[in-house]
Amino acid sequence: IIFASSSSIYGGADSLPTSETEQKNPKSPYAWQKSAIEDYAKICADLYDLDITCLRYFNVFGPGQYGDSPYSTAVSAWCHAIKNDKECRSDGDGEQTRDMCYVDNVVDANIKAANFFEKINGECYNIACGDKVSNNEILEWLRQKYGSRVKVRHAPERPGDVKHTQANVSKAHTQFGYEPKVRFWEGLEKTIKWWGLDE
Repeated sequence: IIFASSSSIYGGADSLPTSETEQKNPKSPYAWQKSAIEDYAKICADLYDLDITCLRYFNVFGPGQYGDSPYSTAVSAWCHAIKNDKECRSDGDGEQTRDMCYVDNVVDANIKAANFFEKINGECYNIACGDKVSNNEILEWLRQKYGSRVKVRHAPERPGDVKHTQANVSKAHTQFGYEPKVRFWEGLEKTIKWWGLDE
């Protein structure tokens, strides 16, 4: 069993890049339920010998992800806004950073973990790139590319929103050979192409 967990279980991690040994500190109901299911997966692995792997995804984005939901990632929300002549909402000071993980990396991690020949027994693994980029950097790149089409509306910082995320992915690499193949800026180009923003 592959469980889709989340980097949100760390809350605001004290150390960056964050490894799986970092204490969990969920800051939202969403993060708490991911953390609880990880704990349950470990119990089931120990009691019933179930082979369960928990993959902690970091800020997944890419083609096919729509941007008209309150739960959309910044990338998909901003692409949706540019496409539909709406404002790009920026929370807080925009200096928050994220380890943005292109969807192909997540798919590859799932396949590698599922095909791993040894039992993983409820262990957790970070799935990301090990990089970080700020919201301001992304918005500035979009401004350079699309000019006046990018209209930014500043909003208050959201409660429970962590300031920085960045993953240490060495455990997944060592265990089952995970390697991020698509870095953020390449993934952003691919995502923009899917949205048809240059058409």
